[in-house]
Amino acid sequence: MTKRVALVTGGTGGIGSAICRELCSRGHTVVAGYYPPEKEAAEAWQKQKRDKGFDIGLAAIDVSDFADCERAVNQIGGEFGGVDILVNCAGITRDGTLKKMSEANWTAVIKTNLDGAFHVTRHVINGMLDRGWGRIVNIASVNGQRGQFGQANYSAAKAGMHGFTMAVALETATKGITVNTVSPGYIATAMTEAMPEEVLKSIINSIPMRRMGSPDEIANAVGWLASEENSYTTGANIPVNGGLFASH
Repeated sequence: MTKRVALVTGGTGGIGSAICRELCSRGHTVVAGYYPPEKEAAEAWQKQKRDKGFDIGLAAIDVSDFADCERAVNQIGGEFGGVDILVNCAGITRDGTLKKMSEANWTAVIKTNLDGAFHVTRHVINGMLDRGWGRIVNIASVNGQRGQFGQANYSAAKAGMHGFTMAVALETATKGITVNTVSPGYIATAMTEAMPEEVLKSIINSIPMRRMGSPDEIANAVGWLASEENSYTTGANIPVNGGLFASH
């Protein structure tokens, strides 16, 4: 197996952490991107992972800022090498019905979740093209496929991520690069576990498998999409949602 350099934006979050561990276990050099003001928490996260045998690098990166993404990618290149595997996992929510949604909350979600995928990918793509190999995985959401009440901003951003995936997949299909989307359903993370019990119960009852997914189940899908073995799947949207939403 060839050792690659992997960047996971939002790498210190619940799903991001599982993806970092999966790529690390596959022998890659893994760098977790984190939001710059959260440096102290990121360093504590890194120590915790190292104590468990996962040596993961860190990179401060504001995905909503095009210039900062260029700085971060250049810094990663100097310290670890060019990025071969990119997982765009950074994301935020600012929920609210459209009639109450502020422009600030719309813009914040679009800039982080959708623009962020463009910003980081734009700065790693030329290196992948030069080397003739790359794997890009965009973490979207079931709500980008089906919509969700109170999430016009989030649903639009996540649907846009897969449109981005399909276009870039076509542009790079002859260049040794695959570009795919993973759309998680409801995943058990610290954020979902903090929900009121009755809300959690309602969500679980709506899922045909009658349980939430685990971050590791998302990471397993990403691990395969980012592998040497996946040389022919590109432009796809892989649903990992327990049957919550089926598409053709």
